[in-house]
Amino acid sequence: MPDLRIRAATPADLDAVLAFWRTAAEGTSISDDRAGVRRLVERDPEALVLAEQDGELVGTVIAGFDGWRCHLYRLAVHPARRRQGIGSALLAAAEERLVLLGGRRGDAMVLVRNERAHHAWRAAGYAPEEHWRRWVKPLTG
Repeated sequence: MPDLRIRAATPADLDAVLAFWRTAAEGTSISDDRAGVRRLVERDPEALVLAEQDGELVGTVIAGFDGWRCHLYRLAVHPARRRQGIGSALLAAAEERLVLLGGRRGDAMVLVRNERAHHAWRAAGYAPEEHWRRWVKPLTG
């Protein structure tokens, strides 16, 4: 893909990433604030992967590895730039990172109602594991 730059986010990108997610990402997370994204970038500087085209942020993915599992979150592509290979390029970079860290299987958090995302993840070779259920508990507030 011409002029597509894939790179890790820096602290200077936090506000742009949060604004981008309001436009391009489906749903919200308890961590969708400056402090949450800052913690991510400080703890694991390579985890938040950005795609830029002509200097504009056009995509993101979070590729986290806790030493046990590889987790993928916030795969988002600007609505006007979808179906141009940006998501595939982000996933390829994320998967490469996770393999280099020793990961053997990636799992993605995908909203049940986000049918568009289901198609994208399937096209990338991922499949749902219907026998698992995510259990959550807010730890603050």
